[in-house]
Amino acid sequence: MPVRFSFTYLLFFCCNLWANPNLVVFLTDDQGWGDLSLNGNTNLHTPNIDSLAKDGASFDRFYVCPVCSPTRAEFLTGRYHQRSGVSGVSAGAERINLDETTLADLFRSAGYQTGAFGKWHNGMQYPYHPLGRGFDYFYGFCSGHWGNYFDALMERNGELVEGSGFCVDDFTEEAIDFIERSVKEEKPFFAYLPYNTPHSPMQVPDKWWNKFKDKALDEMMRHRNPEKEDRLHLLAALAMCENIDWNVGRVLQKLDQLQVAKDTIVLFFHDNGPNGFRWNGNMEGKKGSTEEGGTRSPLLIRWPGGIKPGLKVAQVSSVLDLLPTLTELAGINQSFPKPLDGMSLKPLLEGNSSDWKNRTLISNWKNRTGARDQRYRLDYKGRLYDMTHDPEQRVEVNKKFPQVLERMKKQVKKFSDEVLSLRTPDNRPFMIGHPGVSWTQIPARDGKPHGAIKRSSKHPNCSYFYNWVNVEDSITWDVELVTPGLYEVELWYACPKKDLGSIIELSILGNSTRAKISQEIDPPLLDMHDRSPRTEGYVKKFQPLKMGEINLPSGQGQLELRALEIPKTQALEFRLLSLKRVAKEKI
Repeated sequence: MPVRFSFTYLLFFCCNLWANPNLVVFLTDDQGWGDLSLNGNTNLHTPNIDSLAKDGASFDRFYVCPVCSPTRAEFLTGRYHQRSGVSGVSAGAERINLDETTLADLFRSAGYQTGAFGKWHNGMQYPYHPLGRGFDYFYGFCSGHWGNYFDALMERNGELVEGSGFCVDDFTEEAIDFIERSVKEEKPFFAYLPYNTPHSPMQVPDKWWNKFKDKALDEMMRHRNPEKEDRLHLLAALAMCENIDWNVGRVLQKLDQLQVAKDTIVLFFHDNGPNGFRWNGNMEGKKGSTEEGGTRSPLLIRWPGGIKPGLKVAQVSSVLDLLPTLTELAGINQSFPKPLDGMSLKPLLEGNSSDWKNRTLISNWKNRTGARDQRYRLDYKGRLYDMTHDPEQRVEVNKKFPQVLERMKKQVKKFSDEVLSLRTPDNRPFMIGHPGVSWTQIPARDGKPHGAIKRSSKHPNCSYFYNWVNVEDSITWDVELVTPGLYEVELWYACPKKDLGSIIELSILGNSTRAKISQEIDPPLLDMHDRSPRTEGYVKKFQPLKMGEINLPSGQGQLELRALEIPKTQALEFRLLSLKRVAKEKI
C-alpha cells in the first residue's frame, strides 16, 4: 500500500473512532466456512453476506471453537471459555461465570442500547441470562438448540410468548424493530443476532426448500469423503444458509433506509464448522473437531466510516480478538477487569501488518487440543501439517520440521498448564429469585430424572420428561434461592384426557405447593416441517398450569417435583417450571 494512502486513510480512520459507531453482529450456528458463495460454493448464492467482504474487510484465516457455547463465551468475554466457566453445551455447563465482563456490559456502560435476538446458549437463569450480562433487551431462547422453528415458544425479556413464523425471520424482525427504536431515540446501538440455523432440526420455509429439494448439485462441490454425505441434510442446510443471507440483507437494507449504514460496524461469523458432511474446501474435520474444518470460520467486518472496502486480511485471528477489536473501534474504555486472551485486530483493519507477529492459536474440546499458527497446524494426536502447502491436512511433516513441532508442542503444554488446569467440577446451583428480576425458568433440560422417568432425547437442551408412571419417581434440581418471598408457580405440561387426575407437588426446604392435573393438554409432536430426519427428539406445544404459590426462603437446596397420586397410566409429560415473585417476605 503506498505510504501516502496509508497515512491519509489512517487519519480518516482515527477521526471516526470517536463517533460512537453502532454495532450489528451476526453469529450463525453450525454454518461451515464453505457454506457461502463468497468462498467458492457454487451450490448456493449468498449475495448479501458476500457484500460485506466487498464493502469491508474479510479475514482469510479466522478461527472459532469446535462447538457452540464456547465460541459464544469467547466472543462475549475475549477470554478462553475454560477461564470463564464454560465446559459444556447443556445442563448448566454452558454458563459464563458471573465475575466475567461481557462485550455487552462494556457497550452498555458506554451508553449504547444493547439487544440480543436468537440463540443465547450461555445461561438461562438470571443473572446468567442475557439481561444479566449487559443486554437491555432479549428475544429468543437461552437453550443450546430448539426443537421447533415455526411459531415456536420464545422468550421476550422473561415472558414466554409464541413466536411469529420462521424463527430466523422472527429474530430479524425483532432486531430491526430494536434498531429503529434506537435510531428514533438517537442512541447508539449494539444488536447481537446469534441465529440458530443451519443447526438441526433441518427446518426451513418452503420458499427456500423448494429451490433446493430437487437441485442438481455441482460435482466439484462435494465433501472430501462424498460417500458420507446425506443429501437431504445437505440440501436443507444450503436452503437455510440462503435464508440467513436474506435476513442479513433485510438488516443491511434497514441500515440504509435509516441512513446509519456509514456509522454502523457490521460483523458476520460462524460458531463452529459445518454440522454435516458437505463441501467445506476439503478441509479436515467438521463441527466438534479441533481441526481446520471444525474451527475455521469466515470473518467479515464492514464499516463504511472506518474500514477500507475490499480489504483482505491474511493473518490468523481468533474469536477471542473480537471483544478488544470492537471496543477499540468504538472508542470504548480499554480498561478490562481481567486479562484478555485475544488481541485487537485494529492494526490489520488499518492495513498495517508489518509489525504483526506470528502467533499460535489453540483450540480444545473433549480432551482434544490442537494448535494453529500462520503456516502450521498441530493436531490433537501430535501430527504436524504444513497448511500453506497442504491445506487439507493430508501429509504429516513431523520429521521435516522438528523445531516447529517442538515449539508448537510446548505451546499446547503451556495452554494445558495455564488454562486447562483451571477446570474443576461444575457444582454451581441453578439460581431462583435473583433480585434483578422477578421471574425464573426451570426447564427439564437442567433437571435430573429419578425412577422410571425418561428424557425425550439424549440431547437435553430442548427435551422434556415422560414415562412418569410411579409415585416414587421425581425430578430434582440443585438450586440456590436468592430472594425470599412468595412465588407463583406455572407448570408447563402435556397430558391426554385418559390420564387426567394426578396430584403434582413442588417442594423445597420444607415449603411446597400442589395442584391437580385436570385439564387435557394433548398436542402432537411438531414434526411437520422437517426436511431431513433429526437426531434430537421432537417437542410439543406444552401449555402452562398455575400450580399456586410457594413461600421460598433463601439458601441452597433441592427443588423437587413429584406426583402424590397417579390414578391412571402416567402423571404427565413435563417441559418446564416458571416461577414469578409476587411478594417479598421475610422467611
